[in-house]
Amino acid sequence: MEQQPCSDTLDQLFGAGDLAKLAFDFAPVGIVVTENRVLRECNQRFCQMFGYRHAELVDQLFAFLYPSEEEFQNLRTRGDKLLSQGNPYWDERVMRRKNGELFWVRVRGHTFTPDAPLGRAVWSFADLSSQRPYLPLTRREREVYSLLGEGQTSKEIARSLNLSYRTVEVHRARLLKKMGVNNTASLFSSLGDIGGDHVVRSNNS
Repeated sequence: MEQQPCSDTLDQLFGAGDLAKLAFDFAPVGIVVTENRVLRECNQRFCQMFGYRHAELVDQLFAFLYPSEEEFQNLRTRGDKLLSQGNPYWDERVMRRKNGELFWVRVRGHTFTPDAPLGRAVWSFADLSSQRPYLPLTRREREVYSLLGEGQTSKEIARSLNLSYRTVEVHRARLLKKMGVNNTASLFSSLGDIGGDHVVRSNNS
């Protein structure tokens, strides 16, 4: 059950005019401030989503919230190019709660340091569990699925993951077989659709 702000907390924050803190602490999505992929601050919703206390998260490298170290390394620089161009970035990925449960998350990010996109940044995390239950896929299958959802072709995915085209096609075929579907569109319907443009362009871009 999600924690709701008590009336005393609301009165205190409203009385002090600290609405920014109120909005941060009780936003309906998880919010995190990072420095070189180290979690420097997070709100209550993020703690609840992952099942950790605030003190267990702050000043920790993000890697422990991923299914594996390899998956963290493969995902960590995916949005660098877009962020460095001043474009907020988003994708959908599998992450891990404290109890070991894997779940789909929509991640959005904005950097304060475009020359070093992961230097200082702010991120939001939305739990997609209710729309997209997690199904047991291998790490590579999750990566291929996620990149397919971004509109990449098998050749582009091969370059992104440093794999051969044939290997990517094998993973794609296994995904289709596991879900009992014949094409990528049906695959997204089975696992949960990833729709829309993953790049939110600035008005002057």
